[in-house]
This record gives sequence, C-alpha cells and structure tokens, in this order.
Amino acid sequence: MLTSKTLLLVRHAKSSWKNIDLDDIDRPLNQRGFRDAPDMGQRLSGRLLIPGLIVSSPAVRALATARAIGEEIGYTDDIVVEDNLYGAAPQEVLDITSEFDDRLRVAMIVLHNPTITELANMFSIESIENVPTCGVLVIEATAWSHLETARLMDFDYPKNLT
Repeated sequence: MLTSKTLLLVRHAKSSWKNIDLDDIDRPLNQRGFRDAPDMGQRLSGRLLIPGLIVSSPAVRALATARAIGEEIGYTDDIVVEDNLYGAAPQEVLDITSEFDDRLRVAMIVLHNPTITELANMFSIESIENVPTCGVLVIEATAWSHLETARLMDFDYPKNLT
C-alpha cells in the first residue's frame, strides 16, 4: 500500500536589513518575521501538518524560521541544517528529498527565493508569481524519490486571510 508523502516548503520569514555590514547568510529575522513564523506554525498545527523531519538552509533567518515554526508545532527533534539549501537550485532540493526515509510521511524544508517560487511553479497548475516571506507550500507526492510528479495542494502565507 502506498502512503502519500507531504512536503512543506517554507520560505524563511521576513529578515532584517538593519545592519548592512552583515553577510546575506547572517541576516536575522526582523520584528515581522518573529511574528509571522510562529503564526504560520500555528496554522500548520491546526491543520495537523506536523513534520517528522525539518531541514533548513544554514542562513540565520531560515534557521530562526524553522525553530519558530518547530516550537509551535511541538517538533522536538534536531533541525537538520543542509548547507546546499543556501542558494540551491530546484533540482538540488529534489535531490535532498530523494534521500528521505520512505517511512517519513511529512517533512518540512525551509529555504529561499527564487528557488521556492520556482518549485511552486513546478508543482502548481496555476502560475505563482512569488512565494512571500514565510509562505508555505503543501506538496503531495507518492514517494520522496518521485517529487517530479508531485502536486501543490495548498499555498498559505501570513497575509492570506482565507
């Protein structure tokens, strides 16, 4: 019996540009980011979309987003930091997911634009111009190694009121 797989692709929450001397990878979340990430975690929790694995880009803003969402959904395992997610191409993300354990039913990856928008358009019938900060894509597939045939089931973001 095949069990569907759910991949949550999350764009990091809004980051701060306050300190222009910081390298891009070191930029933290701003006030809105610290508000939006827990809110999106509550939305996921309310929909019972609780990942058994969270993987994040090493960027400070991505890890902070992963931690904030993880805290809201009761995720207690370590967040896996995948260096290749910083600046990854869509295929690199698919390569990472193809290594996931088949017993895993729900996984979350926190990454960056433009990659997440490119992935959104790979899985969606409709064109998505931009995945906003802290936007969440819910992708459903039959297997981690076959995400090329997956489809976008939902797209949520902080300013989405529906």
